[in-house]
Amino acid sequence: MAEHHETGKRGEDLATDWLRKNEYEILEKNWRYSRAEVDIIARKNGTLIFLEVKTRRTEKFGHPAAFVTPRKRRFLADAAQEYMRQTGHDWAFRFDIISVLLVPGYLPKIEHFPDAFFPGLR
Repeated sequence: MAEHHETGKRGEDLATDWLRKNEYEILEKNWRYSRAEVDIIARKNGTLIFLEVKTRRTEKFGHPAAFVTPRKRRFLADAAQEYMRQTGHDWAFRFDIISVLLVPGYLPKIEHFPDAFFPGLR
């Protein structure tokens, strides 16, 4: 597996563990629809949460959360709309970002950004 894929998988695993420790129910991991993939779909207090995990080994090129582009947000919105259609979910939902920084020699740094964006659903 390429190093960047290993880094991404490790970040998703750390994010999943963090969410569970903070009482989120994990419903799906790496859920795919068309060209989109939702890293984690979770639920807490009746709210459905679509999470994008961004993992980096350095902040040299910017904070990991800054890499969730408008295009990625549109793909996530499309996937979220389809997931809600398939599951019959028609109440509260949101889009979160979890940033994981894996600097060699340091403990992982995990930041959660609830309600990070709302791209609008069609």
